[in-house]
Amino acid sequence: MPPTTQFRLVLVTCPSLPEARKISRSLLQKHLAACVNIHTTPVESIYRWKGKIETAHEHLLLIKTTTRRLKSLEREVLRLHSYDTPEFLVLPISAVSRAYLRWLSDSCKL
Repeated sequence: MPPTTQFRLVLVTCPSLPEARKISRSLLQKHLAACVNIHTTPVESIYRWKGKIETAHEHLLLIKTTTRRLKSLEREVLRLHSYDTPEFLVLPISAVSRAYLRWLSDSCKL
């Protein structure tokens, strides 16, 4: 397996499927991500917000990108997202096939 220090998986939840699709398409059009998987069946989120425990049904985005594109990707998510404080979790990719790595890298270039 090749080194993967320059690649990341970003998790973002969205309140609706149309918003999830809008964000995903924008990220891809701007080469900020190579791929976005949208969990079309809502996930149930239970979280603390403003001192209360809340529950919501959200659509989870799994965004594959490069570390070089992270800041721009985050700005675009914040620009398009309807939440005041959207989830934006960045996870390192610890192993990946060479072919996928090459595709991911090529897809995030302008």
